Amino acid sequence: MKQEAEEFAALIGIDWADQKHDVCLRVCGSEKLERSTVDHTPEELENWAMMLRERFGGKPVAVCVEMERGPLISALLKYDFIVVFPVNPQTLAKYRQAWHPSGAKDDPTDAELALEVLHKHRDKLKKLSLQSAGMRALQRLVEDRRRMVDERVRLSNRIVAALKDYFPQVLQWFEDRGTVTFCDFVEQWPSVEESKRARRARLQAFFHEHNVRSAARIEERIELIKSAVPLTTDRGVVVPAKLIVSSLLPALRAMIEAIKVYDAEIEKQCTNLSDYRIFQSFPAAAEVFAPRLLAAFGEDRGRFKSAHAVQCYGGVAPVTERSGNQKWVHWRWASTTFVRQTLVEWAAQTIPHSYWAGEFYRRHRERGGTHQGALRALAFKWVRILYRCWVNKTPYDESRYLKHLRARNAPLVTSN
Repeated sequence: MKQEAEEFAALIGIDWADQKHDVCLRVCGSEKLERSTVDHTPEELENWAMMLRERFGGKPVAVCVEMERGPLISALLKYDFIVVFPVNPQTLAKYRQAWHPSGAKDDPTDAELALEVLHKHRDKLKKLSLQSAGMRALQRLVEDRRRMVDERVRLSNRIVAALKDYFPQVLQWFEDRGTVTFCDFVEQWPSVEESKRARRARLQAFFHEHNVRSAARIEERIELIKSAVPLTTDRGVVVPAKLIVSSLLPALRAMIEAIKVYDAEIEKQCTNLSDYRIFQSFPAAAEVFAPRLLAAFGEDRGRFKSAHAVQCYGGVAPVTERSGNQKWVHWRWASTTFVRQTLVEWAAQTIPHSYWAGEFYRRHRERGGTHQGALRALAFKWVRILYRCWVNKTPYDESRYLKHLRARNAPLVTSN
């Protein structure tokens, strides 16, 4: 108790919600629990924090909560005397299940359990330490951009499904449907009949305006447009399908433009982060994956103690379970989804750009591995290299790594 009292004046467990937060507080050195609620408004949170400061004379107060970021965390981290210990929601759920097997759950109990975890298992928790504002902004930006890309794909798929009902030819004329060119064409000529009525000069001008410079390609498209035949003239099909397309096209165009704005802001943030050059040096990282890899690793070299910690965090390290004489390996469920997506998607892009990565993938498939399994295995191997370059602050050099593999007589660079 003496060490606890010297470190923190009080321990607090919070069960957060949109409208109010349930709080359970224990003054260090006392066994009495104090329960209360705090409304989720900037004013109420400010009053509550000031009350804690006055009550404990500005001494450090530990707070345990089921989140690492969000409005509540942003509000708490304004105060230098509040130390936040985030706890995984699954951890607290398992803890609740262990002591309340009936399944009963209520918010004050959750706050009390958070306090109990903080009190009895603080050695298993890691206090939340903020990275620089630029890094935190980048981490949010790349995740939000990925969600926008997913939304663009969703909108594009809905438009494609509607066009297949009455105007499938336009999907052959434009292979990439996530572009402004595609949106503008379908908006101007939303059916076969309307596109066929367009003059050749107007169609040529359209393609020139959208940076299509190949005369042969333009002529090929115009010939396809002029020879197209309507799939159907049934108004019961055409009218609702055209309405869906015309309704969703503005949203798709807006999403395309928003992604461009995000790309510009991400590039701006990256130029101010010195570690960006490290991740830029990797094959196929470019403007999309280099920021995402940088955001995944961050700038705090003490955040990950080993490459294996990153592999587990990113979900590319398999999980081995044993029971008696049985042993099985399965997918890692407890991981950061966005980081796993980043590592696996980027690993796929490196296959044609890195000799050893291509060989690794090919040999994994030849041994009977699945496509996704091979990508996860490749990502697992890439993380070791990423981690070493990140720790040493050294850009990646493919020729140097291949030389290292040859010196070790690694199978990836030896003939079959």
